[in-house]
Amino acid sequence: MRVRICVVALGKIGLPLAVQFADKGHTVVGADLDERVVELVNAGREPFPGEHQLGEKLAAVVADGRLTATTDTTDAVSRADAVVLVVPLFVDAEGVPDFRSMDAATAAVAKGLRPGALVSYETTLPVGTTRSRWAPMLETGSGLAAGVDFSLVFSPERVLTGRVFADLRRYPKLVGGVDEASTAHGVRFYEQVLDFDERADLPRPNGVWDLGSAEAAELAKLAETTYRDVNIGLANQFARYADSIDVDIVKVIEACNSQPYSHIHRPGIAVGGHCIPIYPQIYLWNDPTATVVRSARQANAAMPSYAVDLLAAAYGDLTGARVLVLGASYRGGVKETAFSGVFPTVAELRRRGATVFVSDPMYTADELTALDLPPHRREDVDAAVIQADHASYAELSPADLPGVKVLVDGRRVTDPERWTGVRRVVIGG
Repeated sequence: MRVRICVVALGKIGLPLAVQFADKGHTVVGADLDERVVELVNAGREPFPGEHQLGEKLAAVVADGRLTATTDTTDAVSRADAVVLVVPLFVDAEGVPDFRSMDAATAAVAKGLRPGALVSYETTLPVGTTRSRWAPMLETGSGLAAGVDFSLVFSPERVLTGRVFADLRRYPKLVGGVDEASTAHGVRFYEQVLDFDERADLPRPNGVWDLGSAEAAELAKLAETTYRDVNIGLANQFARYADSIDVDIVKVIEACNSQPYSHIHRPGIAVGGHCIPIYPQIYLWNDPTATVVRSARQANAAMPSYAVDLLAAAYGDLTGARVLVLGASYRGGVKETAFSGVFPTVAELRRRGATVFVSDPMYTADELTALDLPPHRREDVDAAVIQADHASYAELSPADLPGVKVLVDGRRVTDPERWTGVRRVVIGG
């Protein structure tokens, strides 16, 4: 049975979702406020690079007439059996969510909502938001009752940019609604639009998992991401202590993880991206007494400054030193700077009087300048700091950075044998 679907927000998660649904044979309309994005999608061209298989899949479903795009969300919703929202939610420096974009999108959805439709929010939310915020807004704007006239669920996205299509198959799809009927509707919908890999490691078959309530699904997303932040924070604490006693923390972690009860993550210079730095703050908004979560977030936020401490200890006074930060992206292989460690690293180097340059194989000099990151134009440098684990950095040697005396490898991606004659420093090493 074909479903008419509206996907609201055609970003790095929303557009691959829309393509996935269309690729399964359903009729999909993507709604986005950005006219450029809409024009490119309707032309079958991906509006952003780097998502594996997106270009070819997008071109195919647009050519077949299964996916179109529009700036009119309400009109698209009025013709849809199911509406999936993937509108970004940001938090401020104090961790307070900014709902303005999602409120606006929800209001537009409400105006076009049809009786019998399913509304699914995939954006990560504070626990209770689906029931206490979106349900009343949708009801007021549509004149329909949630759980009676339309179904309302929360089903968190659990994918990473760059590998969305593979992750959609690999991870169970979690669904929880404002009532049992909504949850059942959501489960049926996602079973129609997704495929799943077989996984013997799971406690039950891979597929769509009914979590019983919207609150359970909201908490599951926050919990799984907050776990990663807390684990990385612990690894970073171990790494800092290992530095003080001249122990290689990676060897220690490998030893610990050789038995099945230890799953320590790897330490590093920064935790970036749209998820790990943000979702623990959303969790703290719900649960401000969570001292473990707060301490881990503080520990991870302090790592760029600690990396500069290591540089200063190895190099000396940084006043006037020419320092190159390698990597603007928040992680290797992804052209994305959301909450990237490059920004606090550059700020800390500048605070200590260094002259800072930035390079990244995925960014042009003009793009770096637009991000207020001074591009490296082959100037000689005194020191370098690796901030992102781009694969190409494994091939770096001192010959690539004339004049370099100290390298702080914040991601352990360089080959130590290539760096003879230069002081090479790693975190926890």
